[in-house]
Amino acid sequence: MDAQLSPYRLRKARETYNYFNIFNAVSWNLMVGVIITLFALRLGASSTYIGILSSFLYLALFLLPLGKIFARRFSIIGIFSVTWIIRSICMVLAAIAPFVDYAGHRNIALALIMMGMLLFHFFRGIGMIGNNPVLSELANGPDRGSYMTQIQIINSAIGMLSSFLIAMALGSEPPIFLFSILLGAGVITGVISGYVIKKVPEPPSEKDRQGMGLSAIFKDAFAQESLRGFMVILFLVILVSGVTRTFVVVYAREVFEHNDGLILLYSVFGGMGYLIAGLSVKFLVDRLGAKPLFLVCVILGLVSMIPVVFLPVSVVFNITGAILFLGFLFFMLNFGFLGSEGIAQTYFLALIPQDKILDLGIIYFFVFGAAGACGSFLSGLLLDFLSVIGISPFVSFKILFIILITLTIVALAMQNKMKSLGSFPLKGALEVIFSFKDLRAISLLDRLNKAEDSREEELLLGALHDTPSHLAVDGLLERARSPRLATRLEAIRALEKMEKLNEKTQKALIDDVKNNPYTTAYISARILGNQNCKAAVPLLRENAVSGDYMLAGEAVIALAKMNDESFRPEIEKIILQTKNPRLKIMCAEALGHYHHADSISVLFDILRAENPPPYLRDEVTLAIASILDIQRTFYKILARYEADNSLVPAFAADEVDSALEFVNSRVSGKKRTSKEKIKNLNSCAEGLQSAVGNYISQNGGADLSRWILELPDEHGRGVIKHVLSEAVIDKDLSVYDSLRLLIVHWTAKELRARAMKV
Repeated sequence: MDAQLSPYRLRKARETYNYFNIFNAVSWNLMVGVIITLFALRLGASSTYIGILSSFLYLALFLLPLGKIFARRFSIIGIFSVTWIIRSICMVLAAIAPFVDYAGHRNIALALIMMGMLLFHFFRGIGMIGNNPVLSELANGPDRGSYMTQIQIINSAIGMLSSFLIAMALGSEPPIFLFSILLGAGVITGVISGYVIKKVPEPPSEKDRQGMGLSAIFKDAFAQESLRGFMVILFLVILVSGVTRTFVVVYAREVFEHNDGLILLYSVFGGMGYLIAGLSVKFLVDRLGAKPLFLVCVILGLVSMIPVVFLPVSVVFNITGAILFLGFLFFMLNFGFLGSEGIAQTYFLALIPQDKILDLGIIYFFVFGAAGACGSFLSGLLLDFLSVIGISPFVSFKILFIILITLTIVALAMQNKMKSLGSFPLKGALEVIFSFKDLRAISLLDRLNKAEDSREEELLLGALHDTPSHLAVDGLLERARSPRLATRLEAIRALEKMEKLNEKTQKALIDDVKNNPYTTAYISARILGNQNCKAAVPLLRENAVSGDYMLAGEAVIALAKMNDESFRPEIEKIILQTKNPRLKIMCAEALGHYHHADSISVLFDILRAENPPPYLRDEVTLAIASILDIQRTFYKILARYEADNSLVPAFAADEVDSALEFVNSRVSGKKRTSKEKIKNLNSCAEGLQSAVGNYISQNGGADLSRWILELPDEHGRGVIKHVLSEAVIDKDLSVYDSLRLLIVHWTAKELRARAMKV
């Protein structure tokens, strides 16, 4: 399988691997999970014994070099399958331990459990040489993180269900022989899992290359600062995770003295925590990246340990409080630390080159194994030592958890040594996690990836348009290359709602303007203008005279929004030359964005043309209002005018009356203002009232023209007042009531401005 799997073969291979995971998870929970710890405790095992038993789980990882040697002679899948079958059969030794104990040989029974576990993990360690190559091949593609987390979800779901069923079977104090039945069932399902893995395609072969020696592998791994830093963090996190996973069971048994069935029910809560962690990570990992989610899980694990240190002794003897506390503790420890274990492997596979997965994977598991083994063994010794010197289990576990909390804090303090690998920073990831909008966008993107027809794609893209999130950009860009026009349109429309777009997206939009006129180019041009993309200016100038009038119109508006002043004269030429009403409207809007007084004359020329359409007249009038900086207030007047054209005199009178009232309010009580200034202001106000009356009722604009010309030349008003003073006496323009209302509104505003200075 040296070539990458086709989508169909990859899907079938993943299905097979999922079946393997189901049987493997069942067998694991029946043989190696909480049940083996409870079994040993029933036989009187000490904390040191439990620590040694738990350390086998991690010591097995040191056998990976032996598996690597086998991989040069045999197929990886063959090694995986055979060792998985043999490891399960070895647990028959543990399954017969109850019979030996019944015969009165308890120490031999404990030895059989330890021997069975030792052999189980011996063969497991050899077989795990295939774990990373198989996972890397099956998790190939953009959904690497979510697929690997899916495996975690399967394991946690099976673990939770198995724990519940085992708890129901064991009850409070089950007969010791029931452990034999459960272990036997684990052996059978383990053998089945070894058979199923045979059907997974062979990963890239190791037979034709020698690879690096173990010393060279270590030298290569620890020469890389980013990998070295991650391995130290991984060591600390796995050490803490391994200890909490094993000794939380002992904690519940020895401190709270709860029975096997109840402890297994707590493990159901633990499985639920692991499952929810997996579901959360699967939902977020491909959008946020592995690093921030790894840190979030470690932080949650840290928070979950703190209550153990401050737990009052009264809770131990309160059955309700004890059950609630232990349920919470199992849930949060598994959510935090088992969740961090799962996402750590995703981060590691993204950190190292594809061709070094087998070699550097050995280092990963060495660190994993060393951390878990040291933590489990030393914790067992510590607890037994504290017990020997007379410290109660209640206080002993407080001491243990204080040490674990300290190690976790050290690991988090070193997080800057981890490469981001394109991930969000921790703060940004937390903002997404607590943002309903971003979470909904991620959900829509996941559904979009599973959409089976173009209509469903359109609906989901429409929903993304209404839920703008920067997390959706890559998914939208992918849909913007769809062979279906409607899908491309919806995808680019959704991009338009984004507050800010990166350079990659802007380049994609520039390419769309170049390559897709008459279809989506006009939307891309609009977005580029809204995003103030200066790199697009030359292309937008070129397309301002495009045969695609929608593209040309959006191009001139985009240039205006970016204040490309040198192109404004060209837009004035286009608006006068084009016969296309839509393009004229868009050019008028563009000139409004420039706010340049010289453009008013050009817009008046549009109105002087023979019979301009009503919608064009309104757009030109609003563009003039924008240049005069009164569009926001004038738009309401224009809308009311369009509803009832007969109210022009009333609207004009309201404008003047409102301005006169403002003047009166300003001058009343102004004792320090000279009477001459007040007299001039009142004269100006009365003159406006008379001039507007003539202009509206008799269409005589001479008085209003003189009134405008008498305004002082301030704030660039010089050009404007000369243009408007001519407009009020222009018979071709005075026929437009909307324009007359605009000029009246502007003069009323100017009167208010003059009153403000008195």
